[in-house]
Amino acid sequence: MFKELILLCVIWGFNFVVMKVANDFFTPELFVTYRFLSGALVLVAVAFIVKLPPPPRKYWSWIVLTGALQIAFCSVAMQICFKYMSAGMVAMLNYTMPIWVTLLAKFFLDEALTAKKLLGVTLSIAGIFVLMNDDSSGNCFAILPALAAAIGWAVSNILMKLKFVGFNLIALTTWQVAAGAILLAGYSALFVDTPSVWTPLSIACIAYNGILASAVAFFLWMYILSRMEASKASVSILGVPVVGVVSGVIFLHEPLTLPMLFGMTMILSGIVLVQRS
Repeated sequence: MFKELILLCVIWGFNFVVMKVANDFFTPELFVTYRFLSGALVLVAVAFIVKLPPPPRKYWSWIVLTGALQIAFCSVAMQICFKYMSAGMVAMLNYTMPIWVTLLAKFFLDEALTAKKLLGVTLSIAGIFVLMNDDSSGNCFAILPALAAAIGWAVSNILMKLKFVGFNLIALTTWQVAAGAILLAGYSALFVDTPSVWTPLSIACIAYNGILASAVAFFLWMYILSRMEASKASVSILGVPVVGVVSGVIFLHEPLTLPMLFGMTMILSGIVLVQRS
């Protein structure tokens, strides 16, 4: 499991740099649409090659719901944040997801909410407020879409633990991404008329997101989630925002202010407390 976690952290962590760069060429809705359409094509091809049957009818409503939530809503909300915040800040806020999973798992999965977990949750939420007070972007409320994406991701994870027990992971990933991509494509066709800028770099951004960050990484995540307790699986990818912050500083020359560093440290410390409990 260790190798899978490392690979996932690197792919998703560096992708925060790629996604921020992509905003120079596409609107958030269009980029996320291209990302998941290409990812869906890869996954559907894999499903065809290994001759996976389509999911039973009883699962389709949940596949569409989690695809709309995790693939469409969460990804667009996060992509919008890159207009106002650094890649490192978006990465850190998006990966408060384990905190929301821990709270939801208490009520829906009967996972224990110990005193140490509660302390970790409190510390991380306090760190979020520190980040909100660091108005380096000129608009502290730009944080809200990133938090909405994190909470939406957490809800989707809980639904997957509840509704897809024993479900084939390749099939689940494939049809979730496909459902989200179809919804995004319909929305973009109806409501988005901003032209895209096509260059080798913009195409590379889509390729990285479609093949690695969507097809490969989402399968890795569901593989990990299916074999660990929901809250601990979520915390195990703690390296992703760290890679995101470091990548933003190195490749995009993003600033790392003391309030940002303090708030991020509080969030990470809280998540580590949840893990250790």
